[in-house]
Amino acid sequence: MFRTRTQEEMMRRRFKLEEDIFVNASQTELYEAVADVRAMGKYSPECWAVLGPRGPVAAGRRFIGLNRKGPFIWFTCCRVTCAEAPERFTFDVSTFGLPVARWGYRFTPEGGGVRVTESWEDLRTGRGARLTELLGLLFTGTPAGRRAGINRAGMRATLLRLKRAVER
Repeated sequence: MFRTRTQEEMMRRRFKLEEDIFVNASQTELYEAVADVRAMGKYSPECWAVLGPRGPVAAGRRFIGLNRKGPFIWFTCCRVTCAEAPERFTFDVSTFGLPVARWGYRFTPEGGGVRVTESWEDLRTGRGARLTELLGLLFTGTPAGRRAGINRAGMRATLLRLKRAVER
């Protein structure tokens, strides 16, 4: 039987993160680079390919993310929840119908360029959370309590790669 998480464990675990970077490019260029989900494999250190539509993806569209970390390979089902060009792009990630995470990008004009903010929210709460955490451990080799730290490093790498790809 699974044990119930203590309040202390829940307080230590990070459920939301944000990282940002300044990019010398237009909002439109950055939005289109991120909203073209098939290109995410160029930016993300975990996602190596995406099966889905080409070009900027509209809200409601679905795609499959193919991911890897060391010897672990897994897929995720994703649905775009917000596609407000050129300001915001967000998608939810699930596995076997269970919510896993929400990833988002905001593009804010700043001093002749754009501040790109990447956000992550762990959706493994409530009913099914323990099962989703177990699946995450089996597929990715990462316990739920360590996911935030791995994602923070991944977000920094993603934003740097995006900057290098788009910056003029």
